[in-house]
Amino acid sequence: MRLNLFGGLYPFKPREAVRDALAGVTLASMNIPQVLGYTRIAGTPVVTGLYTVLLPLVAFAIFGSSRHLVVAADSATAAIFSNALSAMAEPASEKYMALVAMLALLTAMLLIVARIFKLGFLADFLSRTVLIGFLTGVGFQVGIAMLGDMLGAEVSSHRTLIQVQEILWGLPGLNVPTLGLSTLVTGSILLGDRLAPRVPVALVVVVGMIAASAQFRFVEHGIAVIGPVPGGLPSIKLPEVSWSETLALLPVAASCFVMIIAQSAATSRVFAVQHHESVDEDADILGLAAANAAAGISGAFVVNGSPTQTAMAESAGASSQFAQLVFAGVVVIVLLFLTGPLQYLPRCVLASIVFTIAVGMIDVTGLRAIRHESPGEFNLAVFTAAGVVAIGVEWGIVMAIALSLIRHVRHSYRPHTAVLVPGAADQWTLTPATPGVQTVPGLIIYRFGADLFYANDNRFVDEVRNLVGRAPTPIRWFIVDAGAITDMDYSAAQSIRDLLNELSRQKVGMIFARVSPYLRSDMDRHGITAVIGQTRIFTTLHEAVNAVQTAAIQRP
Repeated sequence: MRLNLFGGLYPFKPREAVRDALAGVTLASMNIPQVLGYTRIAGTPVVTGLYTVLLPLVAFAIFGSSRHLVVAADSATAAIFSNALSAMAEPASEKYMALVAMLALLTAMLLIVARIFKLGFLADFLSRTVLIGFLTGVGFQVGIAMLGDMLGAEVSSHRTLIQVQEILWGLPGLNVPTLGLSTLVTGSILLGDRLAPRVPVALVVVVGMIAASAQFRFVEHGIAVIGPVPGGLPSIKLPEVSWSETLALLPVAASCFVMIIAQSAATSRVFAVQHHESVDEDADILGLAAANAAAGISGAFVVNGSPTQTAMAESAGASSQFAQLVFAGVVVIVLLFLTGPLQYLPRCVLASIVFTIAVGMIDVTGLRAIRHESPGEFNLAVFTAAGVVAIGVEWGIVMAIALSLIRHVRHSYRPHTAVLVPGAADQWTLTPATPGVQTVPGLIIYRFGADLFYANDNRFVDEVRNLVGRAPTPIRWFIVDAGAITDMDYSAAQSIRDLLNELSRQKVGMIFARVSPYLRSDMDRHGITAVIGQTRIFTTLHEAVNAVQTAAIQRP
Protein backbone atom coordinates (compact mmCIF):
# COMPACT_ATOMS: atom_id res chain seq x y z
CA MET A 1 0.00 0.00 0.00
CA ARG A 2 1.79 3.10 -1.28
CA LEU A 3 1.72 6.16 0.99
CA ASN A 4 1.50 9.68 -0.39
CA LEU A 5 1.93 11.82 2.71
CA PHE A 6 0.71 15.43 2.89
CA GLY A 7 -1.14 15.10 -0.40
CA GLY A 8 -3.56 17.82 0.72
CA LEU A 9 -0.71 20.26 1.32
CA TYR A 10 1.47 19.88 -1.75
CA PRO A 11 2.26 21.68 -3.87
CA PHE A 12 2.79 24.10 -0.99
CA LYS A 13 2.74 27.74 -2.11
CA PRO A 14 4.14 30.16 0.51
CA ARG A 15 2.20 33.09 -0.91
CA GLU A 16 -1.02 31.21 -0.27
CA ALA A 17 0.02 30.21 3.27
CA VAL A 18 -1.00 33.55 4.78
CA ARG A 19 -4.44 33.34 3.20
CA ASP A 20 -4.83 29.76 4.41
CA ALA A 21 -3.74 30.77 7.91
CA LEU A 22 -6.38 33.49 8.04
CA ALA A 23 -8.93 31.02 6.66
CA GLY A 24 -7.97 28.56 9.42
CA VAL A 25 -8.59 31.14 12.14
CA THR A 26 -11.91 32.08 10.55
CA LEU A 27 -12.85 28.42 10.24
CA ALA A 28 -12.05 27.87 13.92
CA SER A 29 -14.22 30.82 14.94
CA MET A 30 -17.16 29.40 12.98
CA ASN A 31 -16.70 25.71 13.79
CA ILE A 32 -15.73 25.61 17.46
CA PRO A 33 -19.30 26.40 18.59
CA GLN A 34 -20.58 23.71 16.24
CA VAL A 35 -18.26 20.95 17.44
CA LEU A 36 -19.19 21.85 21.02
CA GLY A 37 -22.83 21.48 19.99
CA TYR A 38 -22.22 18.10 18.36
CA THR A 39 -21.36 16.70 21.78
CA ARG A 40 -25.02 17.13 22.70
CA ILE A 41 -25.88 14.73 19.88
CA ALA A 42 -23.01 12.37 20.71
CA GLY A 43 -23.81 12.26 24.43
CA THR A 44 -20.19 13.06 25.33
CA PRO A 45 -18.57 15.76 27.52
CA VAL A 46 -18.31 19.16 25.84
CA VAL A 47 -14.51 19.11 25.66
CA THR A 48 -14.57 16.05 23.38
CA GLY A 49 -15.93 18.28 20.63
CA LEU A 50 -12.64 20.18 20.72
CA TYR A 51 -10.72 16.91 20.65
CA THR A 52 -12.36 16.00 17.32
CA VAL A 53 -10.72 19.00 15.66
CA LEU A 54 -7.27 18.45 17.06
CA LEU A 55 -5.43 15.18 16.30
CA PRO A 56 -7.98 13.95 13.72
CA LEU A 57 -7.48 17.12 11.66
CA VAL A 58 -3.71 16.65 11.77
CA ALA A 59 -3.95 12.94 10.91
CA PHE A 60 -6.05 13.58 7.82
CA ALA A 61 -3.75 16.40 6.69
CA ILE A 62 -0.86 13.90 6.82
CA PHE A 63 -2.47 10.87 5.15
CA GLY A 64 -5.35 12.28 3.06
CA SER A 65 -5.21 13.65 -0.47
CA SER A 66 -8.09 16.16 -0.62
CA ARG A 67 -6.95 19.75 -0.27
CA HIS A 68 -10.38 20.88 0.88
CA LEU A 69 -12.12 18.15 2.91
CA VAL A 70 -12.56 19.07 6.58
CA VAL A 71 -12.60 15.96 8.79
CA ALA A 72 -14.18 16.61 12.18
CA ALA A 73 -17.24 15.92 14.32
CA ASP A 74 -20.34 15.29 12.24
CA SER A 75 -23.99 15.28 13.26
CA ALA A 76 -24.96 12.25 11.15
CA THR A 77 -22.33 9.88 12.54
CA ALA A 78 -22.85 11.27 16.06
CA ALA A 79 -26.55 10.50 15.80
CA ILE A 80 -25.80 7.00 14.50
CA PHE A 81 -23.66 5.88 17.43
CA SER A 82 -25.33 7.81 20.27
CA ASN A 83 -28.60 5.95 19.84
CA ALA A 84 -26.88 2.56 20.03
CA LEU A 85 -24.33 3.32 22.73
CA SER A 86 -26.78 5.03 25.09
CA ALA A 87 -28.45 1.63 25.50
CA MET A 88 -25.11 0.11 26.58
CA ALA A 89 -23.92 2.77 29.05
CA GLU A 90 -24.92 6.09 30.59
CA PRO A 91 -24.04 8.94 28.19
CA ALA A 92 -20.91 10.90 29.14
CA SER A 93 -19.95 8.23 31.73
CA GLU A 94 -16.50 6.66 31.81
CA LYS A 95 -17.86 3.43 30.33
CA TYR A 96 -19.69 5.30 27.59
CA MET A 97 -16.52 7.16 26.62
CA ALA A 98 -14.59 3.89 26.46
CA LEU A 99 -17.22 2.53 24.08
CA VAL A 100 -17.10 5.72 22.01
CA ALA A 101 -13.31 5.47 21.70
CA MET A 102 -13.44 1.79 20.73
CA LEU A 103 -16.12 2.58 18.15
CA ALA A 104 -13.78 5.13 16.56
CA LEU A 105 -10.98 2.54 16.47
CA LEU A 106 -13.28 -0.10 14.93
CA THR A 107 -14.41 2.41 12.32
CA ALA A 108 -10.76 3.16 11.56
CA MET A 109 -10.13 -0.58 11.17
CA LEU A 110 -13.01 -0.93 8.68
CA LEU A 111 -11.68 2.07 6.74
CA ILE A 112 -8.21 0.47 6.58
CA VAL A 113 -9.77 -2.73 5.24
CA ALA A 114 -11.63 -0.60 2.68
CA ARG A 115 -8.35 1.02 1.68
CA ILE A 116 -6.53 -2.30 1.32
CA PHE A 117 -9.26 -3.86 -0.80
CA LYS A 118 -10.16 -0.58 -2.55
CA LEU A 119 -13.78 -0.63 -1.39
CA GLY A 120 -14.43 3.04 -2.04
CA PHE A 121 -17.01 2.00 -4.64
CA LEU A 122 -19.34 1.11 -1.72
CA ALA A 123 -20.17 4.81 -1.53
CA ASP A 124 -22.01 4.46 -4.82
CA PHE A 125 -24.57 2.12 -3.24
CA LEU A 126 -26.04 5.01 -1.26
CA SER A 127 -27.88 6.99 -3.91
CA ARG A 128 -28.02 10.77 -3.75
CA THR A 129 -31.81 10.60 -3.47
CA VAL A 130 -31.74 8.31 -0.45
CA LEU A 131 -28.82 10.23 1.09
CA ILE A 132 -30.84 13.46 0.96
CA GLY A 133 -33.78 11.67 2.58
CA PHE A 134 -31.52 10.11 5.21
CA LEU A 135 -29.86 13.39 6.19
CA THR A 136 -33.26 15.10 6.25
CA GLY A 137 -34.49 12.43 8.65
CA VAL A 138 -31.41 12.91 10.81
CA GLY A 139 -32.11 16.65 10.80
CA PHE A 140 -35.62 16.08 12.13
CA GLN A 141 -34.39 13.59 14.70
CA VAL A 142 -31.58 15.82 15.98
CA GLY A 143 -33.79 18.91 16.02
CA ILE A 144 -36.47 17.14 18.06
CA ALA A 145 -33.81 15.80 20.46
CA MET A 146 -32.66 19.37 21.16
CA LEU A 147 -36.13 20.73 21.93
CA GLY A 148 -36.02 19.41 25.51
CA ASP A 149 -33.00 21.54 26.45
CA MET A 150 -34.32 24.49 24.44
CA LEU A 151 -37.61 24.47 26.34
CA GLY A 152 -36.22 23.47 29.72
CA ALA A 153 -38.35 20.31 29.62
CA GLU A 154 -37.24 16.93 30.95
CA VAL A 155 -36.65 14.39 28.17
CA SER A 156 -35.27 10.95 29.05
CA SER A 157 -36.03 8.75 26.02
CA HIS A 158 -33.71 8.25 23.06
CA ARG A 159 -36.61 7.43 20.73
CA THR A 160 -37.68 10.37 18.62
CA LEU A 161 -41.42 9.71 18.72
CA ILE A 162 -41.35 9.19 22.49
CA GLN A 163 -39.30 12.38 22.84
CA VAL A 164 -42.07 14.27 21.07
CA GLN A 165 -44.56 12.83 23.55
CA GLU A 166 -42.39 13.77 26.56
CA ILE A 167 -41.93 17.31 25.24
CA LEU A 168 -45.67 17.73 24.82
CA TRP A 169 -46.27 16.45 28.36
CA GLY A 170 -43.62 18.86 29.70
CA LEU A 171 -45.02 21.99 28.03
CA PRO A 172 -47.05 23.09 31.08
CA GLY A 173 -43.88 23.23 33.17
CA LEU A 174 -41.45 24.71 30.64
CA ASN A 175 -38.86 27.22 31.81
CA VAL A 176 -39.75 30.63 30.33
CA PRO A 177 -36.25 32.21 30.64
CA THR A 178 -34.75 29.14 28.94
CA LEU A 179 -37.33 29.32 26.15
CA GLY A 180 -36.67 33.04 25.64
CA LEU A 181 -32.91 32.51 25.48
CA SER A 182 -33.29 29.61 23.04
CA THR A 183 -35.53 31.68 20.78
CA LEU A 184 -33.06 34.57 20.80
CA VAL A 185 -30.06 32.35 20.00
CA THR A 186 -31.83 30.33 17.29
CA GLY A 187 -33.23 33.43 15.60
CA SER A 188 -29.88 35.24 15.72
CA ILE A 189 -27.95 32.37 14.15
CA LEU A 190 -30.50 31.60 11.44
CA LEU A 191 -30.86 35.28 10.55
CA GLY A 192 -27.11 35.85 10.69
CA ASP A 193 -26.37 32.88 8.44
CA ARG A 194 -28.79 34.28 5.87
CA LEU A 195 -27.72 37.92 5.99
CA ALA A 196 -24.00 37.58 6.83
CA PRO A 197 -22.83 34.02 6.13
CA ARG A 198 -19.14 34.93 6.50
CA VAL A 199 -19.59 36.35 10.00
CA PRO A 200 -19.05 33.80 12.84
CA VAL A 201 -22.44 34.55 14.37
CA ALA A 202 -22.44 31.36 16.45
CA LEU A 203 -19.11 32.32 18.03
CA VAL A 204 -20.37 35.82 18.83
CA VAL A 205 -23.48 34.31 20.39
CA VAL A 206 -21.46 31.82 22.47
CA VAL A 207 -19.04 34.46 23.77
CA GLY A 208 -21.89 36.86 24.52
CA MET A 209 -23.94 34.24 26.35
CA ILE A 210 -20.97 33.06 28.41
CA ALA A 211 -20.34 36.65 29.51
CA ALA A 212 -24.03 37.28 30.21
CA SER A 213 -24.38 34.01 32.13
CA ALA A 214 -21.40 34.80 34.36
CA GLN A 215 -22.47 38.39 34.92
CA PHE A 216 -26.19 37.84 35.57
CA ARG A 217 -25.96 34.38 37.16
CA PHE A 218 -28.27 32.53 34.79
CA VAL A 219 -28.17 29.48 37.07
CA GLU A 220 -30.10 31.40 39.73
CA HIS A 221 -32.88 32.01 37.20
CA GLY A 222 -33.30 28.32 36.45
CA ILE A 223 -31.19 28.32 33.26
CA ALA A 224 -28.96 25.22 33.28
CA VAL A 225 -25.29 25.58 32.29
CA ILE A 226 -22.82 22.94 31.10
CA GLY A 227 -20.62 23.24 34.20
CA PRO A 228 -16.83 22.88 34.56
CA VAL A 229 -14.90 21.85 31.42
CA PRO A 230 -11.50 20.20 31.93
CA GLY A 231 -8.65 22.04 30.21
CA GLY A 232 -5.38 20.80 28.79
CA LEU A 233 -4.52 18.54 25.91
CA PRO A 234 -6.15 15.11 25.61
CA SER A 235 -4.41 12.08 27.08
CA ILE A 236 -3.38 9.31 24.71
CA LYS A 237 -4.60 5.85 25.70
CA LEU A 238 -6.43 2.78 24.43
CA PRO A 239 -10.01 2.19 25.64
CA GLU A 240 -10.72 -0.64 28.08
CA VAL A 241 -13.60 -2.55 26.49
CA SER A 242 -14.44 -6.24 26.74
CA TRP A 243 -14.43 -8.57 23.74
CA SER A 244 -18.22 -9.03 23.85
CA GLU A 245 -18.74 -5.26 23.94
CA THR A 246 -16.38 -4.86 20.99
CA LEU A 247 -18.39 -7.36 18.96
CA ALA A 248 -21.60 -5.53 19.88
CA LEU A 249 -20.07 -2.32 18.51
CA LEU A 250 -19.25 -3.79 15.08
CA PRO A 251 -22.71 -3.19 13.49
CA VAL A 252 -22.62 0.42 14.73
CA ALA A 253 -19.10 0.86 13.34
CA ALA A 254 -20.30 -0.56 10.01
CA SER A 255 -23.11 2.03 9.89
CA CYS A 256 -20.65 4.84 10.64
CA PHE A 257 -18.26 3.40 8.03
CA VAL A 258 -20.88 3.49 5.28
CA MET A 259 -21.91 7.06 6.11
CA ILE A 260 -18.27 8.19 6.22
CA ILE A 261 -17.43 6.55 2.89
CA ALA A 262 -20.54 7.96 1.17
CA GLN A 263 -20.46 11.47 2.61
CA SER A 264 -16.70 12.02 2.48
CA ALA A 265 -16.31 10.67 -1.05
CA ALA A 266 -19.17 12.80 -2.36
CA THR A 267 -17.83 15.93 -0.62
CA SER A 268 -14.22 15.53 -1.78
CA ARG A 269 -15.38 14.85 -5.36
CA VAL A 270 -17.55 17.97 -5.47
CA PHE A 271 -14.82 20.33 -4.30
CA ALA A 272 -12.13 18.68 -6.42
CA VAL A 273 -14.29 19.20 -9.52
CA GLN A 274 -14.94 22.83 -8.57
CA HIS A 275 -11.18 23.50 -8.39
CA HIS A 276 -10.26 21.29 -11.38
CA GLU A 277 -8.18 19.05 -9.14
CA SER A 278 -7.73 15.30 -8.99
CA VAL A 279 -8.50 13.40 -5.80
CA ASP A 280 -7.14 10.04 -4.67
CA GLU A 281 -10.12 8.35 -3.01
CA ASP A 282 -7.96 5.53 -1.65
CA ALA A 283 -5.65 8.04 0.04
CA ASP A 284 -8.65 9.87 1.47
CA ILE A 285 -9.97 6.60 2.93
CA LEU A 286 -6.58 6.05 4.57
CA GLY A 287 -6.67 9.64 5.87
CA LEU A 288 -10.14 9.06 7.32
CA ALA A 289 -8.89 5.85 8.97
CA ALA A 290 -5.96 7.73 10.51
CA ALA A 291 -8.28 10.51 11.69
CA ASN A 292 -10.63 8.05 13.41
CA ALA A 293 -7.71 6.16 14.95
CA ALA A 294 -6.44 9.49 16.31
CA ALA A 295 -9.92 10.23 17.65
CA GLY A 296 -10.11 6.82 19.34
CA ILE A 297 -6.85 7.20 21.26
CA SER A 298 -7.35 10.87 22.20
CA GLY A 299 -10.77 10.72 23.89
CA ALA A 300 -12.77 11.98 20.90
CA PHE A 301 -15.55 10.29 18.94
CA VAL A 302 -16.03 9.19 15.32
CA VAL A 303 -15.14 11.87 12.78
CA ASN A 304 -16.26 12.28 9.20
CA GLY A 305 -15.65 14.40 6.13
CA SER A 306 -18.19 17.13 6.77
CA PRO A 307 -19.84 18.80 3.75
CA THR A 308 -21.01 21.77 5.82
CA GLN A 309 -17.62 22.42 7.43
CA THR A 310 -15.85 21.91 4.11
CA ALA A 311 -18.17 24.50 2.59
CA MET A 312 -17.32 26.84 5.49
CA ALA A 313 -13.61 26.37 4.81
CA GLU A 314 -14.21 27.13 1.16
CA SER A 315 -16.11 30.32 1.98
CA ALA A 316 -13.33 31.36 4.37
CA GLY A 317 -10.80 31.14 1.54
CA ALA A 318 -9.01 27.88 2.43
CA SER A 319 -7.11 26.31 -0.47
CA SER A 320 -5.25 23.46 1.25
CA GLN A 321 -5.06 21.40 4.43
CA PHE A 322 -2.75 24.06 5.87
CA ALA A 323 -5.91 25.94 6.89
CA GLN A 324 -7.06 22.87 8.84
CA LEU A 325 -3.69 22.65 10.60
CA VAL A 326 -4.06 26.28 11.67
CA PHE A 327 -7.58 25.43 12.86
CA ALA A 328 -6.06 22.67 15.03
CA GLY A 329 -3.53 25.17 16.38
CA VAL A 330 -6.32 27.51 17.48
CA VAL A 331 -7.98 24.58 19.25
CA VAL A 332 -4.75 23.94 21.18
CA ILE A 333 -4.87 27.54 22.45
CA VAL A 334 -8.51 27.16 23.47
CA LEU A 335 -7.80 23.89 25.33
CA LEU A 336 -4.82 25.34 27.19
CA PHE A 337 -6.18 28.75 28.14
CA LEU A 338 -9.89 29.24 27.41
CA THR A 339 -11.87 26.25 28.76
CA GLY A 340 -12.57 27.94 32.12
CA PRO A 341 -15.23 30.37 30.83
CA LEU A 342 -17.04 27.54 29.04
CA GLN A 343 -18.56 26.39 32.35
CA TYR A 344 -20.97 29.34 32.20
CA LEU A 345 -22.32 28.41 28.77
CA PRO A 346 -26.09 27.68 29.04
CA ARG A 347 -27.11 24.22 27.87
CA CYS A 348 -29.99 25.72 25.90
CA VAL A 349 -27.48 27.77 23.88
CA LEU A 350 -25.62 24.65 22.80
CA ALA A 351 -28.95 22.96 22.05
CA SER A 352 -30.03 25.96 19.98
CA ILE A 353 -26.79 25.86 17.96
CA VAL A 354 -27.34 22.17 17.22
CA PHE A 355 -30.97 22.91 16.36
CA THR A 356 -29.84 25.38 13.68
CA ILE A 357 -27.45 22.73 12.33
CA ALA A 358 -30.35 20.25 12.22
CA VAL A 359 -32.47 22.77 10.32
CA GLY A 360 -29.67 23.05 7.77
CA MET A 361 -29.66 19.28 7.29
CA ILE A 362 -33.31 19.33 6.17
CA ASP A 363 -32.64 19.78 2.45
CA VAL A 364 -35.89 21.33 1.27
CA THR A 365 -34.29 22.54 -1.96
CA GLY A 366 -32.97 19.07 -2.76
CA LEU A 367 -36.30 17.43 -1.97
CA ARG A 368 -38.14 19.95 -4.13
CA ALA A 369 -35.77 19.28 -7.03
CA ILE A 370 -36.24 15.51 -6.67
CA ARG A 371 -40.01 15.91 -6.57
CA HIS A 372 -39.94 18.03 -9.72
CA GLU A 373 -37.77 15.60 -11.68
CA SER A 374 -38.88 12.23 -10.28
CA PRO A 375 -41.96 11.88 -8.02
CA GLY A 376 -41.12 8.22 -7.45
CA GLU A 377 -37.66 9.06 -6.10
CA PHE A 378 -39.17 11.83 -3.99
CA ASN A 379 -41.43 9.26 -2.31
CA LEU A 380 -38.34 7.14 -1.68
CA ALA A 381 -36.51 10.06 -0.05
CA VAL A 382 -39.51 10.92 2.15
CA PHE A 383 -39.91 7.28 3.17
CA THR A 384 -36.23 7.16 4.13
CA ALA A 385 -36.54 10.34 6.21
CA ALA A 386 -39.64 9.01 7.96
CA GLY A 387 -37.89 5.70 8.63
CA VAL A 388 -34.95 7.44 10.31
CA VAL A 389 -37.30 9.35 12.59
CA ALA A 390 -39.44 6.30 13.38
CA ILE A 391 -36.85 3.52 13.80
CA GLY A 392 -33.62 5.41 14.51
CA VAL A 393 -30.49 6.42 12.65
CA GLU A 394 -28.61 3.11 12.87
CA TRP A 395 -31.41 1.09 11.25
CA GLY A 396 -32.24 4.08 9.09
CA ILE A 397 -28.92 3.90 7.28
CA VAL A 398 -29.36 0.15 6.76
CA MET A 399 -32.78 0.88 5.29
CA ALA A 400 -31.28 3.65 3.16
CA ILE A 401 -28.74 1.27 1.63
CA ALA A 402 -31.41 -1.38 1.09
CA LEU A 403 -33.72 1.11 -0.61
CA SER A 404 -30.88 2.31 -2.85
CA LEU A 405 -30.18 -1.26 -3.95
CA ILE A 406 -33.89 -2.05 -4.37
CA ARG A 407 -34.28 1.02 -6.56
CA HIS A 408 -31.39 -0.11 -8.73
CA VAL A 409 -32.67 -3.69 -8.99
CA ARG A 410 -36.19 -2.41 -9.71
CA HIS A 411 -34.86 -0.30 -12.57
CA SER A 412 -33.07 -3.35 -13.99
CA TYR A 413 -36.09 -5.57 -13.41
CA ARG A 414 -38.52 -3.13 -15.03
CA PRO A 415 -36.35 -1.18 -17.46
CA HIS A 416 -37.61 1.36 -19.95
CA THR A 417 -38.69 -0.35 -23.17
CA ALA A 418 -39.87 1.23 -26.39
CA VAL A 419 -40.66 0.65 -30.05
CA LEU A 420 -38.85 2.87 -32.55
CA VAL A 421 -41.09 4.48 -35.17
CA PRO A 422 -40.13 6.81 -38.04
CA GLY A 423 -40.16 10.49 -37.09
CA ALA A 424 -39.45 13.78 -38.77
CA ALA A 425 -36.23 14.36 -40.72
CA ASP A 426 -35.38 10.64 -40.89
CA GLN A 427 -35.09 10.42 -37.10
CA TRP A 428 -36.44 7.62 -34.92
CA THR A 429 -39.08 8.39 -32.29
CA LEU A 430 -39.57 6.29 -29.17
CA THR A 431 -43.09 5.12 -28.34
CA PRO A 432 -44.14 2.89 -25.42
CA ALA A 433 -43.83 -0.83 -26.19
CA THR A 434 -47.53 -1.61 -25.97
CA PRO A 435 -49.19 -4.43 -27.96
CA GLY A 436 -50.41 -3.20 -31.35
CA VAL A 437 -47.46 -0.86 -31.95
CA GLN A 438 -45.12 -1.55 -34.84
CA THR A 439 -42.34 0.37 -36.58
CA VAL A 440 -43.67 -0.15 -40.11
CA PRO A 441 -45.91 -2.92 -41.48
CA GLY A 442 -44.06 -6.19 -41.05
CA LEU A 443 -41.23 -4.74 -38.90
CA ILE A 444 -40.76 -3.97 -35.20
CA ILE A 445 -37.63 -2.29 -33.80
CA TYR A 446 -37.64 -2.87 -30.05
CA ARG A 447 -35.39 -1.21 -27.47
CA PHE A 448 -34.71 -2.87 -24.09
CA GLY A 449 -33.12 -0.53 -21.53
CA ALA A 450 -31.09 -2.85 -19.27
CA ASP A 451 -28.84 -5.89 -19.18
CA LEU A 452 -30.60 -9.23 -19.61
CA PHE A 453 -30.48 -11.43 -16.51
CA TYR A 454 -32.57 -13.97 -14.67
CA ALA A 455 -34.93 -11.42 -13.10
CA ASN A 456 -36.01 -9.63 -16.29
CA ASP A 457 -35.63 -12.20 -19.09
CA ASN A 458 -39.28 -13.25 -18.77
CA ARG A 459 -40.34 -9.61 -19.13
CA PHE A 460 -38.26 -9.34 -22.31
CA VAL A 461 -39.69 -12.55 -23.78
CA ASP A 462 -43.31 -11.75 -22.84
CA GLU A 463 -43.09 -8.25 -24.33
CA VAL A 464 -41.62 -9.58 -27.58
CA ARG A 465 -44.36 -12.21 -27.82
CA ASN A 466 -47.11 -9.65 -27.22
CA LEU A 467 -45.69 -7.18 -29.72
CA VAL A 468 -45.44 -9.88 -32.42
CA GLY A 469 -48.71 -11.65 -31.61
CA ARG A 470 -50.88 -8.52 -31.45
CA ALA A 471 -49.34 -6.52 -34.27
CA PRO A 472 -51.92 -5.11 -36.75
CA THR A 473 -50.06 -6.76 -39.68
CA PRO A 474 -48.02 -9.99 -39.72
CA ILE A 475 -44.46 -9.36 -38.50
CA ARG A 476 -41.64 -10.67 -40.67
CA TRP A 477 -38.66 -9.07 -38.91
CA PHE A 478 -38.05 -8.19 -35.28
CA ILE A 479 -34.97 -6.02 -34.59
CA VAL A 480 -33.71 -5.80 -31.00
CA ASP A 481 -31.92 -2.49 -30.35
CA ALA A 482 -29.36 -3.86 -27.86
CA GLY A 483 -27.52 -0.60 -27.23
CA ALA A 484 -28.31 -0.74 -23.50
CA ILE A 485 -27.59 -4.47 -23.14
CA THR A 486 -23.99 -5.17 -22.17
CA ASP A 487 -24.43 -8.46 -20.35
CA MET A 488 -26.51 -11.62 -20.70
CA ASP A 489 -26.49 -14.34 -18.04
CA TYR A 490 -27.19 -18.06 -18.48
CA SER A 491 -30.91 -17.87 -17.60
CA ALA A 492 -31.54 -15.02 -20.04
CA ALA A 493 -29.62 -16.84 -22.79
CA GLN A 494 -31.75 -19.95 -22.41
CA SER A 495 -34.95 -17.88 -22.53
CA ILE A 496 -33.80 -16.15 -25.71
CA ARG A 497 -32.85 -19.46 -27.34
CA ASP A 498 -36.40 -20.70 -26.68
CA LEU A 499 -37.82 -17.42 -28.03
CA LEU A 500 -35.72 -17.66 -31.19
CA ASN A 501 -37.03 -21.16 -31.88
CA GLU A 502 -40.62 -19.99 -31.26
CA LEU A 503 -40.28 -17.00 -33.59
CA SER A 504 -38.64 -19.18 -36.25
CA ARG A 505 -41.70 -21.45 -36.26
CA GLN A 506 -43.84 -18.33 -36.81
CA LYS A 507 -41.61 -17.27 -39.74
CA VAL A 508 -40.39 -14.22 -37.85
CA GLY A 509 -36.69 -13.36 -38.12
CA MET A 510 -35.00 -11.81 -35.09
CA ILE A 511 -32.04 -9.48 -35.53
CA PHE A 512 -29.78 -7.92 -32.88
CA ALA A 513 -28.48 -4.41 -33.59
CA ARG A 514 -26.01 -2.15 -31.77
CA VAL A 515 -24.34 -5.21 -30.22
CA SER A 516 -21.31 -4.27 -28.13
CA PRO A 517 -18.20 -6.47 -27.94
CA TYR A 518 -19.19 -7.43 -24.38
CA LEU A 519 -22.65 -8.60 -25.42
CA ARG A 520 -21.25 -10.33 -28.51
CA SER A 521 -18.88 -12.28 -26.28
CA ASP A 522 -21.81 -13.40 -24.09
CA MET A 523 -23.87 -14.34 -27.16
CA ASP A 524 -21.01 -16.43 -28.50
CA ARG A 525 -20.40 -18.12 -25.14
CA HIS A 526 -24.06 -19.00 -24.60
CA GLY A 527 -24.58 -20.28 -28.15
CA ILE A 528 -26.96 -17.48 -29.22
CA THR A 529 -24.76 -16.59 -32.20
CA ALA A 530 -24.92 -20.17 -33.47
CA VAL A 531 -28.73 -20.21 -33.28
CA ILE A 532 -29.42 -16.77 -34.73
CA GLY A 533 -26.62 -16.72 -37.31
CA GLN A 534 -23.64 -14.43 -37.83
CA THR A 535 -25.49 -12.40 -40.47
CA ARG A 536 -28.15 -11.24 -38.02
CA ILE A 537 -25.88 -9.50 -35.53
CA PHE A 538 -24.94 -5.87 -36.28
CA THR A 539 -22.98 -3.18 -34.51
CA THR A 540 -25.26 -0.37 -35.72
CA LEU A 541 -29.01 0.01 -36.10
CA HIS A 542 -28.58 1.51 -39.56
CA GLU A 543 -26.93 -1.67 -40.84
CA ALA A 544 -29.72 -3.84 -39.41
CA VAL A 545 -32.46 -1.74 -41.02
CA ASN A 546 -30.67 -1.72 -44.37
CA ALA A 547 -30.33 -5.50 -44.23
CA VAL A 548 -34.07 -5.90 -43.70
CA GLN A 549 -34.93 -3.40 -46.43
CA THR A 550 -32.72 -5.10 -49.00
CA ALA A 551 -33.83 -8.59 -47.92
CA ALA A 552 -30.15 -9.51 -47.66
CA ILE A 553 -30.83 -11.88 -44.82
CA GLN A 554 -31.89 -15.39 -45.62
CA ARG A 555 -35.45 -16.12 -44.45
CA PRO A 556 -35.86 -18.62 -41.62
